[in-house]
Amino acid sequence: MKDFANVTIIGAGLAALRCAERLRERGYHKPIVVFGDETCGPYNRTPLSKQLLAGELQPEDLRFQTATALGDITWRLGTRVTGLTRDRSVTLADGTTEKVGGLVIATGVTPRTMPGAERFPDRVFVLRTLDDCRRLDNALATAHSIAIIGGGFIGCEVATSAVKRCVPVTMIDVSTTLLSHAIGHELGQIMTDIHREHGVDVRTGHGVASLEHDPSNNQMAVTLTDQTVIHADIVLIGVGTAPRVEGLQGFGLDLSDGVLCGPTCHVTGLPDVVAAGDVARWPNLAFDDVPRRVEHWINAVEQARHAADALLDGIEAAQSFTPIPRFWSEQHGTKIQSIGMPRLGTTITITEGSVAKRQLVATYTNNVGRLVGAVAINAPRALIAYADKVTALPKRRTADRVLAGGGARP
Repeated sequence: MKDFANVTIIGAGLAALRCAERLRERGYHKPIVVFGDETCGPYNRTPLSKQLLAGELQPEDLRFQTATALGDITWRLGTRVTGLTRDRSVTLADGTTEKVGGLVIATGVTPRTMPGAERFPDRVFVLRTLDDCRRLDNALATAHSIAIIGGGFIGCEVATSAVKRCVPVTMIDVSTTLLSHAIGHELGQIMTDIHREHGVDVRTGHGVASLEHDPSNNQMAVTLTDQTVIHADIVLIGVGTAPRVEGLQGFGLDLSDGVLCGPTCHVTGLPDVVAAGDVARWPNLAFDDVPRRVEHWINAVEQARHAADALLDGIEAAQSFTPIPRFWSEQHGTKIQSIGMPRLGTTITITEGSVAKRQLVATYTNNVGRLVGAVAINAPRALIAYADKVTALPKRRTADRVLAGGGARP
């Protein structure tokens, strides 16, 4: 096991907590320092768009528990890292620097927004943090309507919560169906129909041209690319996220879409630095050699634990991180569950159940016929049978995995 004088974790969310926990489980007892922008410690973000916004949970219910004593760990909350230096130091927002032994990057992501949205802080919202949720919750308490830009999981879950609160919803997405990027158009159409049946005014096939305040009715005016204008009291922007890489300059990292890592989760070119969670981009060799990010709760937990192991084992001995991603979502009482990476599929087949009954399993195969994912709608038991079948490539031996420095072998 590598004997670092200390381990520094940049980011103070779920991945940071589980990484610290795993370091202690492995017998690493030296200081751990965690830097985080938010002033509160790690909490579960998953219920923000669901149970918390719907009033079924309270903020105190979101705190994580740890099964392992964390010992000598320092939480530097409300402290922003603004840079890294080649002499293995982190630079903080106040200009001070601190030396780093082992380093874990777990900075997560930030919501994408739209030009001009910052002009309307009391009307236009995003949802990523507990503070975001509090602001949106307060706005929904008095709003008579909400426009949601983006038909992904955040937008669909917030729409579900708003309907529960009897707030009329208009959803806008440039695709022809909701959730098409995650589960494809056929299953996306099922979910689009379900949202409409629950009173959501779904507008698909057009993007947003502008976002303005209309003083004539004191509402926001969302103009679509076909010149249709949607009026609503408040607006939620749910058009995806961007990796939080500001402040990570200085090591010469590839930050083009998150932090580029090799299969072991070691940051490319830096043997004593690993990344985990939403910000990490790595090749999952269970599927292919293409580095990708995975923004799911379970992945953050599993990758954080793997990154801790990889840091302590060292790049030469560390194993590749080859999970089968899983996620779920519940919208208007309909449960969606996914395993694998459906977005890599080129062919979708309904293998169990039926679209008409809205109880089914769909499989996703790639262009050479390998099963890369499966999605269930209201069929959790049926999905279990596919868990061990989803993989695009045979698992590789550790020796075939990676050259020191992070690149996969051709």
